[in-house]
Amino acid sequence: MQSTKASVDSLFINQSQHGRESFQAALHTSIDSLLDQWQKDQGPYSGILPGKLAANVESLFQFQPSGESMESVFQDIKQHLLPHMVDVSHPKCLAHLHCPPLIPALAAEVMVSSFNQSMDSFDQSGIASLVEEEILKWLCAKFSYGNLADGTFTSGGTQSNYMGLLLARDAFCEDTWQWNVQQKGLPSEAHRMRILCSKNAHFTVKKSASQLGLGEQAVVLVETDEHHRMDLNDLKKKLVELKEQDHLPFAVVATCGTTDFGSIDPVRNVYDIVKPFGLWIHADAAYGGALVLSETYGHKLDGIELADSITIDFHKQFYQPISCGAFLLKDKRHFGLIHYHADYLNPKEDELDGILHLVHKSVQTTRRFDALKLLLSLRLIGEEGFGDIIDHTIDFAKDVAALIESNDHLEVINPEPEINAVVFRFKGGDDINKIIHRTLFKSGTAVIAKTVVDGQTCLKFTLLNPRTTITHIEEILSDIVDIGIAHIQSGRVLR
Repeated sequence: MQSTKASVDSLFINQSQHGRESFQAALHTSIDSLLDQWQKDQGPYSGILPGKLAANVESLFQFQPSGESMESVFQDIKQHLLPHMVDVSHPKCLAHLHCPPLIPALAAEVMVSSFNQSMDSFDQSGIASLVEEEILKWLCAKFSYGNLADGTFTSGGTQSNYMGLLLARDAFCEDTWQWNVQQKGLPSEAHRMRILCSKNAHFTVKKSASQLGLGEQAVVLVETDEHHRMDLNDLKKKLVELKEQDHLPFAVVATCGTTDFGSIDPVRNVYDIVKPFGLWIHADAAYGGALVLSETYGHKLDGIELADSITIDFHKQFYQPISCGAFLLKDKRHFGLIHYHADYLNPKEDELDGILHLVHKSVQTTRRFDALKLLLSLRLIGEEGFGDIIDHTIDFAKDVAALIESNDHLEVINPEPEINAVVFRFKGGDDINKIIHRTLFKSGTAVIAKTVVDGQTCLKFTLLNPRTTITHIEEILSDIVDIGIAHIQSGRVLR
């Protein structure tokens, strides 16, 4: 039998032979299991629905009092878990804004998880804090922010949008009523405060308003134009109406990449309209922010440098493993609105001594060193490499839209894709499109998205994967048409 120390050494990373061998064996076994699964090429999903997976889940939860061998555990993982994972790296997985992760980012993920640092204080992170700050400086420069800019890494768009509206709310209360929300809570006039965004903005605008104590009623939806972008005339109209109703508009969210169409609101025009009213502009560029690396399509983000804050998701078009996002702030002094000191974490004397603690810039405390994933990816691929991938997927989306448009059974809702999302439908009614979506998923041949546009059920390709080819698309479209025609001929309806 192993000694107690040897047993413990084999469970944790350490310099002993037991620890090194155990760590290496676990990683190799995990990698081998993944490679075996991908070698099968069964498609993006097994097609098994939740009710039939109960037995698989039960098999995974057979705990033994003294534990099991690594071989036994991974055998169950290979048999009962991996075959039923949705494989976002598969070229026919085209549903959501989930990207296939870059290999250098996955290598960095192992390092990040192995050190298990937290980014809230320097004595927990060391050099990692300096690396994150440099990545943020690089980001601010890419978005043409000035010397006062700063940012923080976040879990993604939801947290970043929340932070933008949190700071906008507190800055407005400070400027309007000299009211410190952090200390006093919401002022009595807060029920009059309003946020504007397009009707195609992300749901987290309303979610943030509710969490910030303003309620969903604080969000005023602006109409969109034929390209699904914010309608500037309606924005002007809504601002006038809010003033007439004695409401207090304090922020506008310009969406730079809507979920369905990738539509980009004209930030420069929005700025010209709302700045005379003193509104905070938050640019939700979770989807479209990566265009900043594209020489061909970077102009689509024109005016984004005028925004007071910006949301970016790296686990979309930056091809990073979930979760990885950032929040950028044009004037870092606004971070003072959420600044806290804790004696055990970031005491004031440390700040005076120049010790770098990052917790004061985040609504999170414990936070991962996600900046390493982006750093390794940039070093190995380069900005031009990222730009080439983004350009390819946008050009590919145009080809896909044209291919769909040439099919008599299908119609394209956005024949000129803004980024790399193509929305379309089978000509045959809502039920048929729902059946197509469900049948593809249950067959495991393709995972595509379903949405609603102007009251009609539509299908969507989210073409983030640069390995998806026109042949893959042709095969999926052939399946879609076959399913649609078969169900029309059979006279079956959706159950």
